[in-house]
Order: sequence, then structure tokens, then C-alpha cells
Amino acid sequence: MQVSLVCTDHRGGVSRNTEDRLNRQNANSPSTGTRSKFRAVAMVARSLGQLSVQSVPSSSEQSMKTGMKYRNLGKSGLRVSCLGLEQLMTLAYENGINLFDTAEVYALCLAGVLTDVLSFSIFFRRSSLVITTKIFWETVRAMTHVINQGMAMYWGTSRWSPMEIMEAYSVARQFNQIPPICEQAEYHMFQREKVEVQLPELFHKIGVGAMTWSPLACGIISGKYDGRVPPYSRASLKGYQWLKDKILSEEGRRQQAKLKELQAIAERLGCTLPQLAIAWCLRNEGVSSVLLGASNTDQLMENIGAIQVLPKLSSSITHEVDSILGNKPYSKKDYRS
Repeated sequence: MQVSLVCTDHRGGVSRNTEDRLNRQNANSPSTGTRSKFRAVAMVARSLGQLSVQSVPSSSEQSMKTGMKYRNLGKSGLRVSCLGLEQLMTLAYENGINLFDTAEVYALCLAGVLTDVLSFSIFFRRSSLVITTKIFWETVRAMTHVINQGMAMYWGTSRWSPMEIMEAYSVARQFNQIPPICEQAEYHMFQREKVEVQLPELFHKIGVGAMTWSPLACGIISGKYDGRVPPYSRASLKGYQWLKDKILSEEGRRQQAKLKELQAIAERLGCTLPQLAIAWCLRNEGVSSVLLGASNTDQLMENIGAIQVLPKLSSSITHEVDSILGNKPYSKKDYRS
């Protein structure tokens, strides 16, 4: 389990909502230790000081340039690009992406480094960016404290089970705390049940949205692993033996066979397999944003091109993809009907 922070411009002091929260006394709040098992995704708004802002394209101009779409994160008022990025921030921002995800555990990517880069190098309008990162020790009560102190606007969860999210929500409501607004979950063509069955129920009940990661299944859906592990690929690196074993397993071979069939669909649509896979994730209305990772500019621009593929995913194409995958999950309600 992890936790994320969302940053926005905070030069004017705490917001009115934050001031209202600061005036409330939480006498009935549970102790931090009581809920120590909860770790969270905190959405933090931190003052970065005065920025030397240069001319930056407006959101509408960026959206017109690439067709980028913006969605609310769950039922909150936070608007994020439907594609989020961890790296190559300048190029991404110029193409309409306003959501950047980082964590201490990402290779060469510390939250502090990201903040410094945004503060002094890029010269974007700070208020137009949404930045998420992870912390690992906070509880529902601690997240409420972070928000009440004006350091965060929202918080959410990462890799939590639906039961844990619901428990956190119940604790927040019972003790007048602030509940999470989203869950970061793995979602791709070979990992579907949580995002397609479990999270929609939470969205309708308590308004928790979905921010998904790994749309290419750690590169498996990129098409570069065709029964082998190329040199310098992620699966060939130290520490990724689990990924190599997964690719070379019997299940991995079956997945590669399905990808060849999906490649034919991608060619009919005039796109690449990664673009089809990302667009397939975006076609889910319950997904607020899909987090991308890119190692070079060509890969980034290819991934952004998935926005143009999204309108081509008709119901017949989606049904064809589901037939090839053969793993469409069904809820208990679907079985009863």
C-alpha cells in the first residue's frame, strides 16, 4: 500500500475550505496508532515560492493541439489529464498533460527532485499542474491533519483492497475526518477485475475514483517480448527476474499469442499495439487518469497518440478485443441477470 500527494498553487495561504477545516475541533478523532495499518495516497498542495513564469499555452490550446481530455478525479473537483506521466515533464506538459506521478521508490526519481525541477527549471504555471507522490506511514487521521494544515488538498490510496478503502471511508465519516477520493490500481488488458468490477461499486457508493498505472503491463504489451527477453529491456535488468520469469512462463507465451492477434486490430485502426492498449484503458469511463512511463521522447509521443485512437474503439472493436483476451470479469450482479 502507498500514498500520493497532489500539489497546486498555494501562494495565497490556506484555502477557504482549509480554513473552515482548521476551525473545526476533532475531539472524537481516533488515535494515529489505532489506524496505523493505513498507508495512503496524499494529494499535497505545497507553496513553491515565486516562480518566474514564462508564456505557457493555456489548457484549451494544449487540448486543441493533441486532443487531450480532462476528467474529474472520482467525485472530487480536481481536474486531471486522462493521461498522467512520471518523466519527460516538459514535453508532456507542452502536449496537454497536467498530472505527474512520482515516488521515492522510482528509479532516479525523488519527490524532492521533482519539486526542485518544477520550481526552478520548467517555469510552468504552478496552478496548472497536479503532482502526485507516495508516502508510506500515514493514517486517515494523519491525512486529515496534512489537509487541515494546508499542505494537501486531497488524499487517496494506492494498491488498497476495496475492504480497506471502505474501512478508511467509514473511519473518516465516523470521526469527522477526510476520506480518500481515489485509488491507484494496476490496470491493463491482462489485469482487469479490480478496476472493472470492484472500484465501480466504490465509486457509486462513496465517490472514489480510479487512477490506473502500468497500461502496458511493465512492457509486456509493448510487443518487444516475443518469446524472448531482448538485451537492455526491463526484464533483462537486475531485480526484474520476476518479470523475466513471467514473460517466459506458459502463461506469458499465451499472452504473447493474444498480442499477435491484437496487433492485427491495431494495424486495422492505423495505430501501434501500445497505443491500442492505452486507448483500451481510457475507454473505461470509471478511469479518471492513466499513468504513463516513458524512457524517451519518441515513446512518449507514441503513448500520447493513444488519445487519437480512443474515438475509434467502437463497441464492435471492444467486443473483438474482449473475445481475444477471454478474461472479461463479471460482477455478482451480472451473474444474477
